[in-house]
Amino acid sequence: MVNCCGLVSDRNVPVPLKSISVELQVQDHVASVSSSLQYVNEEERPLEALFVFPLPADAAVCHFSAKIGEQEIVAEVQDKQSARDQYDDAVSSGQQAFLLEESDASSDVFKLSVGCLSPGQTAIISIVYIIELSVQADHALRFSLPAVLNPRYSPAASAASVPEVSSACVIPYTLSLSVDVRSSDRISRLESSCPLDPLVFLHPDHTHATVNLSAGHRFDKDVELFLYYENTHQPTAVVEAGAPTAQPGCLMGDPVLMISLYPEFPADVMSSLASQGEFVFVVDRSGSMECRMHHGKDVQMRIESARDTLLLLLKSLPMGCYFNIYGFGSRFESFFPQSVVYSEDTMEEALRRVKDMDADMGGTEILQPLKHIYSQPCHPDHPRQLFIFTDGEVWNTKEVLDLVKSHVYSHRCFSFGIGEGASTALITGMAREGSGHAQFITGTDRMQPKVMQSLRFALQPAVDNISVDWTVPEGVTVDTLSPPINTLFQGQRALIYAQLKGQSSGKAEGAVTVKYRLKDQPLTNQLQFTLKPTEDTGLTIHRLAARSVIRSLELEERAGGADAEAVRSRIVELSVQAGVSSVHTAFIGVNKDSKQTVKGPLLQRRVPVQGNNLAAPVVIKSLILNSWKLALRGRAINVPSWANSLGPQAPRPKSTRLSSCKAGGSIMSEPEPQMDPLLRLVSLQKASGCWELNYELAYVFGKTEDEVTNHRPAQVDGSVWATVLALIWLYSCRSGDQVEWQFVAMKAASWIRSQKLDGLSQCVCDGNVLLGCQVTEGMLGI
Repeated sequence: MVNCCGLVSDRNVPVPLKSISVELQVQDHVASVSSSLQYVNEEERPLEALFVFPLPADAAVCHFSAKIGEQEIVAEVQDKQSARDQYDDAVSSGQQAFLLEESDASSDVFKLSVGCLSPGQTAIISIVYIIELSVQADHALRFSLPAVLNPRYSPAASAASVPEVSSACVIPYTLSLSVDVRSSDRISRLESSCPLDPLVFLHPDHTHATVNLSAGHRFDKDVELFLYYENTHQPTAVVEAGAPTAQPGCLMGDPVLMISLYPEFPADVMSSLASQGEFVFVVDRSGSMECRMHHGKDVQMRIESARDTLLLLLKSLPMGCYFNIYGFGSRFESFFPQSVVYSEDTMEEALRRVKDMDADMGGTEILQPLKHIYSQPCHPDHPRQLFIFTDGEVWNTKEVLDLVKSHVYSHRCFSFGIGEGASTALITGMAREGSGHAQFITGTDRMQPKVMQSLRFALQPAVDNISVDWTVPEGVTVDTLSPPINTLFQGQRALIYAQLKGQSSGKAEGAVTVKYRLKDQPLTNQLQFTLKPTEDTGLTIHRLAARSVIRSLELEERAGGADAEAVRSRIVELSVQAGVSSVHTAFIGVNKDSKQTVKGPLLQRRVPVQGNNLAAPVVIKSLILNSWKLALRGRAINVPSWANSLGPQAPRPKSTRLSSCKAGGSIMSEPEPQMDPLLRLVSLQKASGCWELNYELAYVFGKTEDEVTNHRPAQVDGSVWATVLALIWLYSCRSGDQVEWQFVAMKAASWIRSQKLDGLSQCVCDGNVLLGCQVTEGMLGI
């Protein structure tokens, strides 16, 4: 594997990347990202360079230019084949040319070709894209600037047409990043995974602020920003005026409306989460899952974190549901031939197999396990909920998304990208096409809180019969541009784009009404908006709306049909009109004003990177290793040295696996000092929700088994006493982690209530005395 960065020759001779500059402008929920990369050809011959970089899957690239000396070349959007032909003609005639195109296989990968850089010449590449910011579980808006593009795994059978993208481990440059935030809502704070300078407010009402990334940041990991508004979940509506030069009646010529809705479900409906369902957990077990979660000290491997997460999920499932667990790599396997009823026996069998899960299944092939899952019959009255965990990339992203979309009416898909570099196209695409929710676990994030948040979504009752109705003045019509809303979750945003046609002679107000049914109860959310366009926003909303329409058309085209060519023509027409990227168009720029052509044979260069967004180029290797070589290489690099000296049954250092030992003639879990006490407690809970009174539970409380037993109130069953103590400990000692154990506690409280115990208040009081806590019976929900 190469260890160089920037533009690199076939002999790893660097063509230096001198600087990276990124400007981020945020307006409410939308961000505009402008990146500039400066390269210098320090070779003695003219250069043609190629590099690949990741972008967020839903980004709309809307500007591309290159500056050579004082000459700036602004690219225009054209049909992709036409742009390629023009680029080839320009380069072959010695003209400087630049070509930017989206990958045919994945919407989050772009390729940039730089033709005819003369010796000593500097090129400044500028790319601008816009994107909607996603809402996190804590109401933050998240922006990520990727620094890693993971390898696109390809099986040997398709190696001829799929390049492997690998990453280097040395980053010789730094990144400058400036952020400007403007909002109709008060800005509360801005946090980051990287050091920031102090936030500066430029308006007394805190609606405008700026901040910079601290100087000297090495771009060796994703830069994540989390923006908090005081009322993030307040519904909003923005009308943007059309382009003055565009024809009225077309998308770019008419005003476009962006609606942001946050449906609120009634408390009585949300108080009882669904107790039925089929939960299928699909876990990546490819070699890269042996990598660490992040670069800190004493960090878990990704597969270890996945095992811990499965432990929490299995303990949190409701009695009577169905479940199964799949592992996949170059092949796949399932714990059970088909989903089984959740019980004490099936849960314990699954936990035994989770302990032995390892990153030992080669490459990353997710299509076949998905096909197998979808071929299994669904269980009546148990809606299927699919949880997919992966850290990598696949070469057939669009085929995977089409498969998920084709089964959208039989399941919901919740996807999790593990580690920096997970494909945004794959992760967000599966959740979008599967009417679910996507989460990314990067930096020092812990997997468990995010996964349990998604479990809460999965346990929410399904919303159906969703409709969107418009109320506008006479003379105005509304053309909805967004695809139909397939799903709604409590606390999650729904974005709607619409084109406003015609003019109103009087009233300048409108309204949008979203109606749906939840557990057979009709519900309505309505938002009023003004038809008066806001100040100039640079056509950001128009371009995001165009991107939404283009993505829908691309899905329609892949579905096939007699009108496929007409759909393709519409994609190209809209892409060119709006000036945004698509799978069928490319940005092409040719320096036709150059006074002299470049002469002599061109050196062709490929680009290695520690991947990155617009910033770090990535090497494209001409040879693709097959799955076994890829897996062996990954293990040789990633397996710690201590692992080679351990026998097959030896435990891993700091592992959270549970070992078994004989005690009193029964099998029980042995206390491990390295295990998180919360996970230890959860691992001891029964499927029904109760705990047994034994020395392992006492160990979690820092007590001996005799101490816990001797304090048990008279005539109180041991399991009741143990379960009350466990709840007290959770609410008192791990209150900050409630999102992780909330379902464990709900099951426990439900089990206690079912025991109809007399003297429960005294039991809680005695438990508080033993554990030194002050938790009330009401807090425990019993």
